[in-house]
Amino acid sequence: MARAGLTAERLTRAGAELADEVGFDRVTLSALARLFEVKVASLYSHVTNSHDLKTRIALLALQELADRAADAVAGRAGKDALVALGNVYRDYAREHPGRYAAMHFRLDRETAIASAGVRHSAMTRAILRGYDLMEPDQTHAVRLLGSVFHGFATLELEGGFSNSSPDSQESWTRSLDALDALLRTWPAPE
Repeated sequence: MARAGLTAERLTRAGAELADEVGFDRVTLSALARLFEVKVASLYSHVTNSHDLKTRIALLALQELADRAADAVAGRAGKDALVALGNVYRDYAREHPGRYAAMHFRLDRETAIASAGVRHSAMTRAILRGYDLMEPDQTHAVRLLGSVFHGFATLELEGGFSNSSPDSQESWTRSLDALDALLRTWPAPE
């Protein structure tokens, strides 16, 4: 019989909180069992295995960030929308480093297509409409923005900017300015 109060959702949320505390790579069924003071076998009524748990945490993180991003970019266009989206990614990474790492957990194709990751792409594409980019340049720009947002947030989380001047906030602001300038003058294919 399953222990009272344990559900897949509760385990997922606890796993996400644990990821923020100790790192996504250290989230295991054993760690969750210790947290809930149950045997690992008690968790199998709710999650299939560690991969299933990590997938659930990744999906939760993608959903949380998509909801925040949608709120942040609503009613904005152009540079204002770009800055709002970038700031949401950076802020989420700082507030929830384990969940942010979980967002990059490799999902199978079917799960990825059904996830909030699709909303992330759609929001980015909506922002890019303000820059007049057509395909395939729009896809290139979506990938560029994702790379810059993720790269900057990850390097900052890992302390990559902590031992040099200027402050990382200044670099972030300048990076967003540079992205805006690039998107407004996107080079034509050769």
